[in-house]
Amino acid sequence: MKYKTSGTCSSAIDIEIKDGIIDSVSFTGGCNGNLQGISRLVEGMKPEVLLAALERAGATFLDGLQVHILPRPACKSAGIHAAAVKDFKQDSVSDEFKRNLSFGKGRIIMKKIVLTGGGTAGHVTPNLALLPHLQAAGFEVYYMGSYDGIEKKLIADFGIPYYGISTGKFRRYMDPKNFTDPFRVMKGFAQAHKILKELKPDVVFSKGGFVSVPVVRAAHTLHIPCILHESDMTPGLANKLCLGAATKICCNFPETVKLLPEKKAVLTGSPVREELFTGDKVRALDMCGFTANKPVIMVIGGSQGAASVNKAVRDALPALLKDFQVVHLCGKDKMDNLLLNTPGYKQFEYLKAELKDVFAMADLVISRAGANAICELLALGKPNILIPLPSSKSRGDQLLNARSFEAQGFSMVVDEDDLTDTLLVEKVQELYCNRQSYISAMKQSHQLSAISTIMDLINDMVKEKDEQ
Repeated sequence: MKYKTSGTCSSAIDIEIKDGIIDSVSFTGGCNGNLQGISRLVEGMKPEVLLAALERAGATFLDGLQVHILPRPACKSAGIHAAAVKDFKQDSVSDEFKRNLSFGKGRIIMKKIVLTGGGTAGHVTPNLALLPHLQAAGFEVYYMGSYDGIEKKLIADFGIPYYGISTGKFRRYMDPKNFTDPFRVMKGFAQAHKILKELKPDVVFSKGGFVSVPVVRAAHTLHIPCILHESDMTPGLANKLCLGAATKICCNFPETVKLLPEKKAVLTGSPVREELFTGDKVRALDMCGFTANKPVIMVIGGSQGAASVNKAVRDALPALLKDFQVVHLCGKDKMDNLLLNTPGYKQFEYLKAELKDVFAMADLVISRAGANAICELLALGKPNILIPLPSSKSRGDQLLNARSFEAQGFSMVVDEDDLTDTLLVEKVQELYCNRQSYISAMKQSHQLSAISTIMDLINDMVKEKDEQ
């Protein structure tokens, strides 16, 4: 890699990469002070971290790519200095640059963030959606979750330092564990406090779930800014316990803003994984054995499936398959072997890498109304029928989520208690005929820029902390 400088005593900086990290730095026409300073700063660093840290300063890659940092000539003064590039004045380093890199004691001090949230995949996947943007912005990212929760498994593939802590559940019903779990939470608080004190993060971002409570409360005692994200229309118990410790609270629904502390609530929507936007429709058609001449309905009920939805869809297949093809994500151990060879109908227990392709293929979606699921449908602009989990099987959050999306013109809603195969076919036909109105409404949503809005909040937190 070569970075061209202008207005310094060097004409080029060569950075040697070995085994994936910066091994050495040399200068063309440079002075010894420059060489020693920049070497101390970047040796041992991953090149992508340096690149992410440099882009904001506007340096120019020799082959035209944009990068960031660069050192000012150390000839005239001792120590380590920010660099000068072409048309980049030595004494006018931008605020953006300053808050992304700190120079001192021969090293670069990166911004740090701790992510937390767990218990279900819905408390983790939005954090994963933020991850590449945080890394690109130059953050060192750490994750704090339970010892063996789903969050640990989901984070494992991303190479992020993971800290497991003790946690307990806050129940609204009688259970023997209600007498022991408070002590587990107290232990988790002590563990989180110790870890946060050592890491010294600039900000904590919490996606909720009971494991997040000791982390957020510990961060608050250490005066570390905390941003919460509430997916459902009404705050869950874990987030309720953290409202007082939060600096800002992100939410998905306009109605939620009124339920949160004044001046803390921000309508952001939910971060959606970027890979979902990169699906290949043709690949999905081939995988399912479908034709391109018939619209596709995607049925998704979550990783565990939804028995009542599965039954209604299968009962409706004879009518649906006259005009549509159906790809059905039915949940673990919920495949119907008698329907395996049905033309135009394809079942999967669950999809991971192929999910983006199936989304790209789908013309309509039938789904439960979990907050993250419906935010993905909104982001992808997919006309949908929501069949929310009834209040008899939940705290009623899916019913509220679905009604909000219905009121905003994003979704059609069918209550599970009213669900029949005949009603489902009628609603599918109605939705398909009016699909463009739903697509148009979704395009007008203010919840489509969740990642950029949340990243702005995080960077603002860091800036305010630095200025204190």
